[in-house]
Amino acid sequence: MKLWAGLIAVLLAACVAAEAPAAPDTPPQIVAEAPPVEATPEPVRAPAPTTLSIACAGAFTQGGIALCRTLPGAAVTVDGAEAGAADGDGWAVIGFTREHGASARVAASAQGATVAQSYEIAPREFDIHRVDGLPPQTVTPTDPAVLARIQREAVLKRAGWDSFAPIQGWLEGFIIPVEGGRVSGRWGNQRVLNGVPASPHFGYDIAAPAGTPIRAPAEGVITLAQPDMHYEGGLVFIDHGQGLITMYLHMSRIDVGVGDTVDQGQVIGAIGSSGRATGPHLCWRMKWRERQLDPSVAIEGLALARAELLSAR
Repeated sequence: MKLWAGLIAVLLAACVAAEAPAAPDTPPQIVAEAPPVEATPEPVRAPAPTTLSIACAGAFTQGGIALCRTLPGAAVTVDGAEAGAADGDGWAVIGFTREHGASARVAASAQGATVAQSYEIAPREFDIHRVDGLPPQTVTPTDPAVLARIQREAVLKRAGWDSFAPIQGWLEGFIIPVEGGRVSGRWGNQRVLNGVPASPHFGYDIAAPAGTPIRAPAEGVITLAQPDMHYEGGLVFIDHGQGLITMYLHMSRIDVGVGDTVDQGQVIGAIGSSGRATGPHLCWRMKWRERQLDPSVAIEGLALARAELLSAR
């Protein structure tokens, strides 16, 4: 836990809420380099547990993600809420919301028995992000044609989020999707648009020249690929397994289609400024079972989880 308290300060940054309209890009007050990406050595793989137990590792912080190992097929809960079942190798993905409290109870149940562990969740501080002078139709739309378009696009996004590919893309860890960019947003900040409180800023903004390649952070299946969404512009979803979906907004070019399988590092398109954006950047988001997670935290969190749990004996 102390390790994570130190890591959080390095990893904060982001974009907008996945269900909500994307906030316009604004010039960053502080420019930070994206976390460096290093190859992760392959640990000795531990076999799946043969008795009911639970062990988790990863980013235990608000907006964080962790991996757990338990008996294959065991039902997993986080603070009593269903979180799916462990896969055939005993792996389960879990995540924590922006508002998560000081601790989380993770439980696994099978054959009438339950085991549980509690983990401290590191708190985070969030700023208030105010943006004024926006066109009203991009903040509180009233035009019937615009509203109808937003509803149609919501159906497409819902289908993309509902995917549960039977893969383990998260197990290889994540890499940063844009090389040589700079962080221009902060995940979780409270937005106030035209004086009206809006949803928090749920993403990780990476500013880079238009046309800069965007790469898949990990293996996955494309569940949405739309070139012109009202708020998001060019938009791609990748399902990495167990309901873990990453999203890529404002793209100028899309190189993949729904149903395509992508490998870690594969180019999926290019940075742009389509949709509600004022400059070229990638808005990178992550969602797990209706919970908004911070993808920048996942880069280090999944690497730590992988190293710890794959090497466990």
